[in-house]
Order: sequence, then C-alpha cells, then structure tokens
Amino acid sequence: MASEETNLDILSASNYTGDHIKTLSSLEHIRMRPGMYIGRLGDGSHPDDGIYVLIKEVIDNAVDEYIMGAGRRIDIRIEEQTVSIRDYGRGIPLEKLVECVSQVNTGGKFNDDVFQFSIGMNGVGTKAVNALSSAFSVRAIREGRYREVLFKFGVLADDQNGLTDEPNGTIVTFEPDSSLFTDFQFHLEYIERRLWMYAYLNSGLSLGLNGKRFFSRSGLKDLIAVEAGEDRHYEIIAFKDNSLEFAFCHTNNYSENYYSFVNGQHTADGGTHLSAFKEGLLKAINEYSGKNYQANDVRDGIVASVAIKLKEPVFESQTKNKLGNTDIRMWIVNNVKDSVEKYLHMQPNEAELLMAKVAKNETVRKQVQAVKRQAKENARRTSIKIPKLRDSKFHLGDRDARGEQSTIFLTEGDSAAGSLVSCRDVMTQAVFSLKGKPLNTFGMGIDKAYKNEELYCISRALNIEDDIENLRYNKIVIATDADVDGLHIRNLLITFFLTFYEQLVLSEHLFLLETPLFRVRNKQETIYCYSEAERDDAVTKLKRGGIEITRFKGLGEISPSEFGQFIGEDIRLDKVAVDHMRDIPQMLRFYMGDNTPERREYIMSNLELMDNM
Repeated sequence: MASEETNLDILSASNYTGDHIKTLSSLEHIRMRPGMYIGRLGDGSHPDDGIYVLIKEVIDNAVDEYIMGAGRRIDIRIEEQTVSIRDYGRGIPLEKLVECVSQVNTGGKFNDDVFQFSIGMNGVGTKAVNALSSAFSVRAIREGRYREVLFKFGVLADDQNGLTDEPNGTIVTFEPDSSLFTDFQFHLEYIERRLWMYAYLNSGLSLGLNGKRFFSRSGLKDLIAVEAGEDRHYEIIAFKDNSLEFAFCHTNNYSENYYSFVNGQHTADGGTHLSAFKEGLLKAINEYSGKNYQANDVRDGIVASVAIKLKEPVFESQTKNKLGNTDIRMWIVNNVKDSVEKYLHMQPNEAELLMAKVAKNETVRKQVQAVKRQAKENARRTSIKIPKLRDSKFHLGDRDARGEQSTIFLTEGDSAAGSLVSCRDVMTQAVFSLKGKPLNTFGMGIDKAYKNEELYCISRALNIEDDIENLRYNKIVIATDADVDGLHIRNLLITFFLTFYEQLVLSEHLFLLETPLFRVRNKQETIYCYSEAERDDAVTKLKRGGIEITRFKGLGEISPSEFGQFIGEDIRLDKVAVDHMRDIPQMLRFYMGDNTPERREYIMSNLELMDNM
C-alpha cells in the first residue's frame, strides 16, 4: 500500500511542472480577482456595488489634488453606462501616464512631497478602474501639452499627444465591463449622497454631476445641520484647523450619532480619532462646569462629526472602517478640550443650553440605572445566561479575523430558531429567539424599554446596554416570516433600534434576512425562488417532467438541511439604511405612531386589489 501511495505522489509531482506556473500582469490579476480590489461587483442596485467604487477611486484622486491646493472644481458626467470625471489639478506627469494607470504600486501617493494626506496609498485605485472597464481613457493636460491613452479591457489600444490650450488637469472616461458587472445601471441618488460627503469634507471644493453642483462653505458644520435638522438645542459648535475638524450639537434623540473620517475616508466604526474626540469633549464640559459628569451624560442625543488628516493612517481592517493609530490620541483630546472649553466661555448663552441638556441626560441616566439594576436582578433570578440566546464562539472585536464575520439572527419563535440553530456556523453565527411580537417603542422612554424583559435581553445579547462601541456582533440580522405578522415584527424591531440605537443602523450593522418563498423541483433539479417572478422562471426552466412547487409560509417550514444553504456563502441580506438621521423621527411617527388621517390615506391609496385574494 505504501508503495502505491509513493507512486501516486511521484505521478502527481511529474504532472506539476514549470508550465503550470503563471505570471499575470497587474491588470490581468485585477480582472481575474476583482473582489480583492473592489469588493462586491453587483449591478448598481446597492450603494456599495463595484461600479460606485470605480467612480470613487477616480474622484479620490481628483480630491487629493484639491487637498494639495491644485484645482477647486471637479466635473462628473454620467450618460447611460459611460462615466467621465474631470479635475483641474496638476495633471498626471505625461511621461508616466501609462504606468500610473496600468502598473500596480506606481503613483505619486508614495511621495510625501506631492501627496501628504491621501487615503489611497497602495497605488491600485485607477488601475482597478482601467482593468475592470471595457473602455478606459485618461487625458492629462500640463502647461499647454496633453497626452491621452486609451485602453480596451485593460490593454493599451491608443496613445496620442500634442499641444492644447485646455487648463491643467486630468480627464478620466470609462465604461464598466458589462461581462463583469452584469446588467448594471447607475443610480444617481447613491452618487449624489457620496458627492455631498466629499463637499462637506472639503469646504470650498465644487463638485458637479450632470450640471448639478455640490458645494459646502462650512464643511462639517453643514453636515451636522443637514443631519440634525431643526431639532437642535443650541447652535452647532464647530472647529477647524489644518489637521482636525469637528462639529456637534445635541438633539432630543436618545442615541448618539457620529460621522468620522480620515483623509476623506468614512470610518463607519470610528477608531482612535473618534474615541479621542469623545474624551476631549467630556473633559471640556467637566472642566467648564466644575462637575464630574459621566460620558453618557454628555453623549446622549449628540450628533457629531470629526475628520482628521494623517500622513500614514493605520486601519484595523481591509475595509478601512476603523482607525488604529494610537499616537494621535492625546493630540486630538487636547485640541478638542481646549477649543470646546474656549467656545463655552465665549458663548455663555449657548453654553447654558448645552449644560441644561447634559444635566437632563444625567437625571435620565440615574433613572435608567435604577431600572437596569432591577432588570439585571430579574435576569439573574431567571437564568445566569441570556434566555433564548445560542451564542457564537467569535465576536466583533476579537483578535481572530472571524470576529468580523460574527452575526446574530433575531428570529421569530422557537420553530424558526430551531432550523437556524441546527445548521448555523457555531463559530460566527448566533441565534436569539423572540417570544412573540416585541413592544412598540415609538415615543417611549428608554427606562420603559428596559423594563420590557425581551428588549432588555436583546440589549444584553448585543452588549449595547451602556455603549454601542461594545457591540458583540458585526451583523444584526432580523429573520422573520414573509407574512403580515413577520413584517410587523420587522418593523417593531427596526423601530426599537432606530429609537434607542440608531447609530447601529447608520453604521450599517442592521440587516433583514431574505429567505426563499418557493421551492420548484423535478427529479433532476431543485430551484429556490425569492419571488413569484423567479418561481415562474423556474417553472419554465423545469417544465420537462413532473414539477413540484412548494410555498414556504414560514421559516420553521424549511428543514435544517435546506436552510443551511440560505445562511452560508449565498446568504441574501437587505441592509436597513436611512439617508439622513433627521428623517427618522418623522418616518417613525408616520408608520409606528398613532393612527392618523394621513396614514389612512396613504394606506388606502397604496392598496393593491387582487382577484381571488
């Protein structure tokens, strides 16, 4: 037997020769492994789809020019599937134009003399756009001369140069490869949202999309004004210097909401710069008031944004969602403390309004603490562990990379939970079983919410009783049946999170699980369908032989052996997203508040009458 195994090893080695070793060019590797460079591909129906990443990479380069003091305007045109982006910066050096857009690890971002604050330090961005486009051209204009190169599917097809009277800058035009981005379509509202962020982060920069301008004169102060709306206790407090900018105010909401950025990159999970801002703000208020307020007294109801510029940012993950530089903490803490304290002394009327809000928060906190103590005591009497929770081994924040994959499913009843528990990945997937319909928390104080055992247990399971920074799972997935009761439970849970923990939603941690509505099969093949249209297509495809169609009424009807594939690599999740936090109170009041004539009119005008219903 040993002899046979040795012969097999030799045979395998003899079949593995130098002819099997391949060396790919930079652009070939990007085309073969696009997910490594831009994440998901998609069709444009989601704001994180790859076609928007391609646009972002080019705009980032144009913004870097503005940051370095070259060019105050960026023009973007999108016509059907073609994108053109024109900046008025220094222009790519003509002699290095081809290398800069086709050779990975080639670019000016590695040189501090020409780019001091850039998010794209790996020299990949524009190359990825080139590689993943069916047509890609770049025209660089410098001091009366131009050079323009054209690539087709990442291969150089044309190279021209000459004289011109155009102003300096770079024009990039591309069309995403439809063989990679199948049936894609640009949704301009996603791009407009991103352009507003560019404008807020770069006050004075004018961006245009098909003739529509995006401009901010006051930077992050304008961002907070838009997000907080009119629900403000005092005028927005703002500060800006060459490396640090922040703005904040308080609203009537319970939760705290932050928008943090590093070199223009949105750090959705914060990091050192955000925690340092919070620390500096707390110190300023305690120093000014002569009291010893706790962090939650200052933070509850706050809407704030902080942006910093760093030469060498260090992020804790590939997605660049969290800053890891520790050496910057005290610099930010001291700057925030000194500037806020100075403002409060110079604006006593505004300071009085801010301190009144902090004092009110302190009173509410003490009331909630009493409720929490009682709730914890009740929990200890019922069980040491959290009832109905089947935990995972790894959690968000663990050193193990699997912590980033941690997911908790909030599911409807024991039947559905049983299917999930049986087929889940115990390393990264947890399950919390709801008893029934949760409490409608709209218009409710947080003390009353904590008195509800189930909502309190959800907070404990997520570890967000005191601070959402301690969130235990990267994804919170609501998994309910696709019927009226299931949809109602979804709305009640979303209301709970938006009312008390809206930053979880704004930071894109809350999702809805899509599960199949139909199973269509014959003896040879089984197709799971998520809509009636998919069901009809499956019936057409499997029309040969006898067809069996099963309608799943609830998650509990799907056997564990089937369910496993729907929460694995092919899981379908819908992100719960809100464009602006200022829209949340009005939206919740309309859908979850008392019945009103407006809501009745909305329901009646949107009813779909069906025969044989």
